[in-house]
Amino acid sequence: MTQAHIAHYINGAVANGSSTRTQPVYNPATGAVTGNVSLANVADVNAAVAAAQKAFPAWADTPPLRRARVMFKFLELINQNKDKLAHMITAEHGKVFTDAQGEVSRGIDIVEFATGIPQLLKGDYTEQVSTGIDNWTMRQPLGVVAGITPFNFPVMVPAWMFPVAIAAGNTFVLKPSPIDPTPALFMAELLKQAGLPDGVFNVVQGDKEAVDALLVHPDVKAVSFVGSTPIANYIYETGAHHGKRVQALGGAKNHMVVMPDADIDQVVDALIGAAYGSAGERCMAISVAVLVGDVADKVIPKLIERTKSLQVLDGENLAAEMGPIVTDVARQRIKGYIDAGVAEGAQLLVDGREFAGAKAGKGCDNGFWLGGTLFDHVTTDMKIYKEEIFGPVLSCVRVPDFAKAVQIINDHEFGNGVSCFTRDGNVAREFARHIQVGMVGINVPIPVPMAWHGFGGWKKSLFGDMHAYGEEGVRFYTKQKSVMQRWPESIGKGAEFVMPTSK
Repeated sequence: MTQAHIAHYINGAVANGSSTRTQPVYNPATGAVTGNVSLANVADVNAAVAAAQKAFPAWADTPPLRRARVMFKFLELINQNKDKLAHMITAEHGKVFTDAQGEVSRGIDIVEFATGIPQLLKGDYTEQVSTGIDNWTMRQPLGVVAGITPFNFPVMVPAWMFPVAIAAGNTFVLKPSPIDPTPALFMAELLKQAGLPDGVFNVVQGDKEAVDALLVHPDVKAVSFVGSTPIANYIYETGAHHGKRVQALGGAKNHMVVMPDADIDQVVDALIGAAYGSAGERCMAISVAVLVGDVADKVIPKLIERTKSLQVLDGENLAAEMGPIVTDVARQRIKGYIDAGVAEGAQLLVDGREFAGAKAGKGCDNGFWLGGTLFDHVTTDMKIYKEEIFGPVLSCVRVPDFAKAVQIINDHEFGNGVSCFTRDGNVAREFARHIQVGMVGINVPIPVPMAWHGFGGWKKSLFGDMHAYGEEGVRFYTKQKSVMQRWPESIGKGAEFVMPTSK
């Protein structure tokens, strides 16, 4: 198989850069190397930032409506190419094709939101705020901003960032994951076709060296990040230390509370899809089922049956419900968590370590395969409960009542997403009010907000003050300026030695 060379995109063109370091890119379903991606050095990052810095003044001066028209054209092009993008995702990430289509669609939602930027950039105005004085506010772009994005959503997560940032008048440097780098380059090509000026959007492939170069670069004014909590904390501290605005979304341990009155079949459907979809490699995956009262005895048998019957196949097979793990390193890490769960006394009901790649399809023997794994009688002191596994492992915790369910969730260090399945309106209301988690679903297993509402968790799931996309994203990528104005005819004579008031 021919191995592609995957380079950077700087100042409107593919660029090889000066670094000679590369990293292999795999097809997770087969284990085959399909390409080699360049890993940027400091000089490569500097070149991308310089291109963005040069393009910024003219792009910031472009009327918002004209910037929105570029986004409209990009919206048209990405809609035309959404299946092509989805196939790229499946080829490098491994998630099933239909799931990849859904990822692209959710990214498109943000692009569509960004086309409304003229309305979103409007300021406030107060006439006669004081005698002869008017006061208004405006929102202006920051300059060069950067996005550092994870492997699990190579289209959707960058789309949380760059459409809003660029529509608001900023220029952008994207550092995608080197595990699945191809979609970022294709989106760069589509943006150019849409009429985006050279230098406004740049892609730097790389690893920690590229990340660190962006974090300390004086011309990078803001950094958005999605990834694990330790790295999010590092990004936040380092970026803030260097005077940058930082938005760093971290890890998760998402719980789903199942009340005794819930519809059992709906619960099982929700848990299977939310725990094993995308092989559990989602920051919004449900990894803990909190089973209240006697509902566990009704749910567990059905979960065992459904987990065992999961269609774990090559993601290009439209019958697939779950694909491979993204890398062999990730697979071995997940296996280590399963080993730990057994060692700590959790009851292993379905063991995904037994899954053989040959079952997934022709040529899949050497892929990075793991089946769905189900634990029961997990306790809150176990490693598999406390830590983010980021794989197809569902832990069931039994609790006596609703109050205990809320307590263990609120006690957890993560607060990204949570769900509660119930028919009781009061339980639903109390759950939504008192749970200490940023995104809440009531009979919705994966409560990812729509484009105009914004995405973000609490506690160690978010470092920074603003959530991603939506109006929060507009605020993150702009700075407010307040203007007070009066004219000579309204100015009295003599020096004023007191603070202006509303008189």
